[in-house]
Amino acid sequence: MPIYVKDGGTWREISSSAGSQLYVRDATSFTNKTITNAYIKDGGSWRTAFTLFDTPAGFTTAGSGTTTFSVPANANAIHIQQAVGGGGGGYTGSSYDKAGGESSGPGGGSGAFISDRVYTVSGGEQLTAVVGTGGSKGTGAYSGSAGGGSTTSLTGASTGSIFSLAGGGASSVSGGGVQGPLRSNTAGTGGVATAGTSLSSGTTVDGVNITSFTGGPTSTFNNSGNGATGGNNGNCGGDNCQINGSDGADSYSGSAGTGGDGGQVNVAATAGTQGGGGAGGGAENYGSGGPGSDGGAGEILFRFIRIA
Repeated sequence: MPIYVKDGGTWREISSSAGSQLYVRDATSFTNKTITNAYIKDGGSWRTAFTLFDTPAGFTTAGSGTTTFSVPANANAIHIQQAVGGGGGGYTGSSYDKAGGESSGPGGGSGAFISDRVYTVSGGEQLTAVVGTGGSKGTGAYSGSAGGGSTTSLTGASTGSIFSLAGGGASSVSGGGVQGPLRSNTAGTGGVATAGTSLSSGTTVDGVNITSFTGGPTSTFNNSGNGATGGNNGNCGGDNCQINGSDGADSYSGSAGTGGDGGQVNVAATAGTQGGGGAGGGAENYGSGGPGSDGGAGEILFRFIRIA
């Protein structure tokens, strides 16, 4: 915000929101000191007249793929409200009448995550965000693999690697055949978090205690973790037995309900969202073998702040 002083009867601007700073002379050291907050007394009450950097109320969502953006000149930290790697894909269900059973499609794993972590950055530096993609569903009846989710990461030109969140693993199947035996089903595993070094305490220049940041998916400050393993309902015994598809793994420690739902009678499997795993298709309850679904894309939601 602009700051004005009266100079010979004329008001002159001495600081603006374009990034300039306001200084005062320290009588002891005779060095210029950056003012972070300035107050005036108005009718007996102190009111804020200037803040070096105001904490934004909302968050910015990083675009898909790779994007770059600059840290504002007066910011020195970034608040990651939520970030997650892409979810792994689910697999199709399959029928084996001559083998005496049916197979549920296994679910994909979820991506590693961050919820409400604050990292130190440098004003003006360029950041590169990579948002992971969700893995594709698997389609082979008797053997094969779905696609794994890819990594979500943030890197600073001068700060270096800030965090890296691996995507969820792909579901897969093996060993089956039209004459039998029943196939083996393997769910996708969770992605691994490299969450980096974050701040555990601090207050912004406009008076916000960062430990109050609990609006992310896990409702916990300074939280991170690995993804989860998808569901695996396995096989059912007997010709034409019905078995539902397996659910995809939820992301954010199961707090977001983002894993896809397994296929059921006349209901297709649903895709994962927000880094959740794709679901598996059912068998005999959705045609000869219901299709699996794709994993959910990753995400990064952030805002810049200044720690006092």
